[in-house]
Amino acid sequence: MAKTITALYKTPMSAGEAVDRLMDKGFSQDDVSVLMNTDTHGRAFGIKESSKAPEGAAAGGALGGALGAIAGGLTAVGTLATGGAGIIAAGPVVAALAGGGVGAAAGGVLGGLMGWGVTEHEAKLYADGVENGHILVGVKAHNDRADAAVEVLKNTGGGEIHTR
Repeated sequence: MAKTITALYKTPMSAGEAVDRLMDKGFSQDDVSVLMNTDTHGRAFGIKESSKAPEGAAAGGALGGALGAIAGGLTAVGTLATGGAGIIAAGPVVAALAGGGVGAAAGGVLGGLMGWGVTEHEAKLYADGVENGHILVGVKAHNDRADAAVEVLKNTGGGEIHTR
């Protein structure tokens, strides 16, 4: 059975390190999700709201590593969830957020995170963190790999680590 492990990061560099290390441990981009607000995304990747997709890909690549590939590359193919809530997401969490109606309602992020398997308490904590400039990194791991994912998130400075 797969588990979802999530953590909040204070800086794009530490979140990027976490994503890179997860990839080094054999997790794929299909396993990893990243959630941040548009201001954090713009500061981290040098992207303005008016940027075109190819420019977003180039800016995402400038940060380097897997986080740049996830956030920048997915911008290029248009699979980031954005909306009035000012949230940018990449990875499997996008489907949950789309179902939660990101941008359609104030509670869209909360509903989306809860749809992804995050408890209501954790969803509020994460939504507040993302609103305040933190980056949420999540990974889907089968039971035999969950401990490795938790270790990576802890060792890269992740806070508020939860497994479900």
